[in-house]
Amino acid sequence: MILTPETRQIGRRNFMKALAGAPALAALDARPRTDPVRGGPLRIGFVGVGGQGRALLGNVNPAFGRVVAMADINPGSLQKADEVLARREQSQAAHHVDVRDMLEHEAIEAVIVAVPLWAHADVVTQAFAAGKHVLCEKMMAWDVAGCERMIAAASKAGTAFEVGYQRHYNPVYRAAYDGIIQRQLLGDIYHVRLAWHRNGSWRRAGAPPSPDYDASRWGYPTFDHLWNWRLYRQYSRGLFAELASHQLNAANWFIGAAPDAVMASGGVYRFKDGRESCDHEYAIWEYPGGVTTTFSSVESNAFDERYEAFFGTKATLIMYNEAEALLFDEGGAGTSTRVEVSGVAGGAVVHASETKPANAGAASHAAAPTASATGRASATELEISGFCSAARTGESVACGAARAFESARSCIAADEAIAQQAKLRI
Repeated sequence: MILTPETRQIGRRNFMKALAGAPALAALDARPRTDPVRGGPLRIGFVGVGGQGRALLGNVNPAFGRVVAMADINPGSLQKADEVLARREQSQAAHHVDVRDMLEHEAIEAVIVAVPLWAHADVVTQAFAAGKHVLCEKMMAWDVAGCERMIAAASKAGTAFEVGYQRHYNPVYRAAYDGIIQRQLLGDIYHVRLAWHRNGSWRRAGAPPSPDYDASRWGYPTFDHLWNWRLYRQYSRGLFAELASHQLNAANWFIGAAPDAVMASGGVYRFKDGRESCDHEYAIWEYPGGVTTTFSSVESNAFDERYEAFFGTKATLIMYNEAEALLFDEGGAGTSTRVEVSGVAGGAVVHASETKPANAGAASHAAAPTASATGRASATELEISGFCSAARTGESVACGAARAFESARSCIAADEAIAQQAKLRI
């Protein structure tokens, strides 16, 4: 999708014009909340403080949560997590290697889980068995059975369960949903296009924390399998799990439905380095009522960057790089989205994480402003604060088990469709 700077400017202004006077406009200026959550900050234990875990750790609002313990099988990750807390002038958290020790010995109320995908179900069900609230990174689990185990454990525990799809808390997505989708300004949507394009191998360089470190103790035959778990099928669902599940979750939210069939293609085409996860993947999801969503992810060219585009009979909405919404009139009579190129430019916050770097696209596009640069709250901070508040008040989380399960099983089916070379029912 080629959008010139001038076209993007028009799209931004169309979006802001469409929101003018609507309550959704206020959502774009979400600031960090300073009012303490009722009952005081939630006492949190982190499980997994690698790159993504530390991204979450750095977004815990102290008015809502206090990190008192951390568990990780890599001592180097724990040391780096200490540095994150120190930079935020927060007290050092207790260290554990085994999550079971943390659950047994620490006075925590909630657990934030950012371990490799294959371990989600085991860690989360242990946390629920201990009576904890749980925020788990996406995808929900490696397989459908794991998802179902997590749902059953959450139901039995009766505690809060959130899955980490930050778009549900991203101010620009909330404004677009409330101000565009809910008001049906796009008309009828029959097609959605998802893209997440990068130019890089996804392989991380790293060395064991000590010469005698034994990764096999934790189920990994080599340290590379532990360090680069996303590249191996027994731990990962590859690009579908790490990237597509984010975007498909947002598409399901905006469409108000979930797919019932999928076709997919992909392979290891560029980086023939022993990996098992595809470096190029494509999928077509079919929904009831004639709606189709396509996804492409390539690791050979970043020009297209990442976006979700919703094509309606009246207008097109593009959620671009998690940072801005662009609205374009379809050109038919009676629409209200066409405006002159004047007015206030829109904008929102982009969250940077291990799988979503702020500059993960073509170099010709400037990176979106960060939360610290704008004074706004990141989507991740809003997500964790919302989770803490839900745990205290019993209110609903924005992306609980039902929504997370729909995107997980659809991405699992896409991964299986490549393996089976067949169209699959979901």
